[in-house]
Amino acid sequence: MNVLLVGGGGREHALAWKIAQSPRLTRLVAAPGNPGIGQHAECVAVSVDDHAAVVALAEKERPDLVVVGPEVPLVAGLADRLTERGFAVFGPSERAAAIEGSKAFSKALMARHGIPTARFGTFDDAARARRFCRELGAPLVVKTDGLAAGKGAIVCASLAEADEAIALCVERRGFGASGATVVIEEFLVGEEVSFFALVSSRSATALAAAQDHKTVFDGDRGPNTGGMGTFSPVASFDAAMQSRVMTSIVRPTIAALADEGAPYSGVLFVQLMLTAEGPKIIEFNCRFGDPECQAILAPMDADLLPMLSAVATGAPVPLVAAPPHAAVCVTLASGGYPGSYQTGAPISGVDDAETLPGVRVFHAGTAWRDGRLVTAGGRVLGVTAVADDLPGAIERAYAAVSRIGFEGMHFRRDIGRRKAVAV
Repeated sequence: MNVLLVGGGGREHALAWKIAQSPRLTRLVAAPGNPGIGQHAECVAVSVDDHAAVVALAEKERPDLVVVGPEVPLVAGLADRLTERGFAVFGPSERAAAIEGSKAFSKALMARHGIPTARFGTFDDAARARRFCRELGAPLVVKTDGLAAGKGAIVCASLAEADEAIALCVERRGFGASGATVVIEEFLVGEEVSFFALVSSRSATALAAAQDHKTVFDGDRGPNTGGMGTFSPVASFDAAMQSRVMTSIVRPTIAALADEGAPYSGVLFVQLMLTAEGPKIIEFNCRFGDPECQAILAPMDADLLPMLSAVATGAPVPLVAAPPHAAVCVTLASGGYPGSYQTGAPISGVDDAETLPGVRVFHAGTAWRDGRLVTAGGRVLGVTAVADDLPGAIERAYAAVSRIGFEGMHFRRDIGRRKAVAV
């Protein structure tokens, strides 16, 4: 099977690494890829935002399967352009990807179909938004309607903070057009879980769950990032909870999308809060999480490629057995991230780290420059370790981190050590 992988981040490196293990793979091409992906695929310098160039590459390569990794091209309709040319695509259509691309759309869908989520309101007027905040009371969450690279959810401990968040989004356009409309919702209390299911129209197969660490500093402090690390499995998300989520959330959601003319195909990322009243939706995403993808694929024994192909072609997806191991992914970020940061710093120790048992280092923001591996993004590497249990995976991951270095390197030291929230 020939495969074209679209994307160039840590998630796509994990996908390339896992796809490359399949005995069914004949050839893997990545656009644009990165130095890590280049270990498993031929990388072609085509931007994920240049849909015409991606389609032209597909026409040239004639892949049996196209896997679209990032959310931005999916929300912009890349899957539609490829399917129109006859390619089997793993990734939802533009209409279905709106479940991530527009939080207003997603929340309205949940409200119409009784899917459990936080109380919310949607506004494009700052004054009306502030009035709703006073009805809701603090703490609360202000979210940009559109995509904001994982940074568009602002937790506000007070009404003054909410007023400032609304000003940032709606009045000052700090997130551009993505924040012109905001969704304001109640602050849910409980344990947060990222759950992934493979979906083809009205059929869904549970895949795995992980828990992300979003904020930049230890102890869940500081601004949100795209993800500073994650671990899998999550003890509180047992087989009974997974069944409950599939029954009360995943299947009703994909049925709602299909009924409203937007059948879903791809992986559905269900960001949950396990509250005292039961699991509730924080938000949906239309792709694998990053760095969750690294933590759920690293311990997986099953062949991923036939699963992706089955989803893309509408064939039955086999049930996925829970892996017998645990995994932890620690993000190594550039100093200053998620704010401004420098790039081009030489990176050392990656090969040395990967000599440790169970360790794989996934490239997120790296590049080759003058024959050296250098930093090229905010999140640079995802140091991932697999072990028999979570404490063992944590120990291995941080042992690997200690072997890697670059100027300004920042990482959290508490990934996987978060205590469950009592609800």
